[in-house]
Amino acid sequence: MSKIVRYTQGGRVSYGLLRQDSVFQLVGDVFGDFLEGPYVARADEVTILSPCAPTKIVGVGLNYRAHVEELGLQVPDTPLLFLKPPSSVIGPRGEIVFPASSNELGFSAELALVLKRKATGVSPTEAVECLLGYTCANDVTARDLARKDTTTTRAKCFDTFCPIGPCVATGLDAGNLCITSRLNGQVYQRAETADMVFSVGELVSFISQVMTLEPGDVILTGTPQGAGALSVGDVVEVEIEGVGALVNTVVSPR
Repeated sequence: MSKIVRYTQGGRVSYGLLRQDSVFQLVGDVFGDFLEGPYVARADEVTILSPCAPTKIVGVGLNYRAHVEELGLQVPDTPLLFLKPPSSVIGPRGEIVFPASSNELGFSAELALVLKRKATGVSPTEAVECLLGYTCANDVTARDLARKDTTTTRAKCFDTFCPIGPCVATGLDAGNLCITSRLNGQVYQRAETADMVFSVGELVSFISQVMTLEPGDVILTGTPQGAGALSVGDVVEVEIEGVGALVNTVVSPR
């Protein structure tokens, strides 16, 4: 298993491999063949960015059975999709900005998939081969705007509303991972990805029938029950077994 990070050092953006608390140079193509190169620095001596720069982020709603039951809704027959723009992405330790136009912000812990190669019309079996790996994501939503508008576009697309990171972990069994969210240290969500309605392969395949997925694109696979509300000053954490923890702080608009 590898943990791929994207970082800046001296103003230069690079890919590296994380081993314990140290970053090593990634030699080769992050979306192809690569090796671990020389030691770069301790992880706290560089700025860790979002682990990829997607052309699009595709979200999936109501994909955990317990969350569907929590909302009193029916399990969907097909995946429910929405989009987030690349401008919504921030990385570990990045700040989530509470927009002035909203009074109710929510967080949602999610397992995120990162594409390794282009995927168009692939089968569920082929879909897994198109993945680079897995990372943590937080689908931040302005819930009051979601209720007010006829679509969730505005509610989900503000800048900073898609924290992802801290790394892309390869070689995991995505069908059986623990996913946890914490708000100011208190656990809000804890579930197993085995509760997902649609599997990783099914999601990638379904989405690839609708749109071409490009290397570095991100799929948010849905959130478990228990998602909570955010206030300015809060620290929200998404942790996924085998990946690590994504930590972000909520701030007021500047």
